[in-house]
Amino acid sequence: MRIATRRAAGLDAGGWTGELRRQVADFFDGIAGEWHTRSSPERTAVVRDALSRGLDAMEGPAGLAVEVGSGIGTYSGLLADRFDTVVAIDLSLAMLTRAPIGPAHRVQADGARLPLRDGSASAIILINAFLFPAEEHRVLSPDGALVWVNSSGEHTPIYLSVDDLVARLPGTWTGTASRAGEGQWCVLRRARQSSG
Repeated sequence: MRIATRRAAGLDAGGWTGELRRQVADFFDGIAGEWHTRSSPERTAVVRDALSRGLDAMEGPAGLAVEVGSGIGTYSGLLADRFDTVVAIDLSLAMLTRAPIGPAHRVQADGARLPLRDGSASAIILINAFLFPAEEHRVLSPDGALVWVNSSGEHTPIYLSVDDLVARLPGTWTGTASRAGEGQWCVLRRARQSSG
């Protein structure tokens, strides 16, 4: 997963190809039945911390949240408590079919080609999920927030450092990063351009 993570983010050669996408989809389809065993109160606490100390602290908008790599919907309820609408997107149909009916709208799609309008998302939430920098940049509203969570920190299979994350995002971003238990998170916004 580390190789796929770096290729998706454009950090390593090869990029996000159709073959890599199929391999990732097959892998997650294959483990969907046991995915619920990976959730824990400690991992949920990392997500809660990112939302409260990160997103709420910067007075993040509450409109549409796009949860990319939502899996079986472990964190969708936390997002629905915070946002008006949550669209949960995952490449794996097997994961999505195991998610609860609510509280998010479930969509099978590739994170590299989100089925959303330009600038439509108030927030993009990536919890142990691949970063597709150009696509997050395209879909996020100008004042929107990007929430990046590695619930097991450096031990998370889909992991990028905060430095790699910020380096890959187009333009200039500001925000905050922190740790919670074993986890690590950051919440970012595009830097406002000064006029004049």
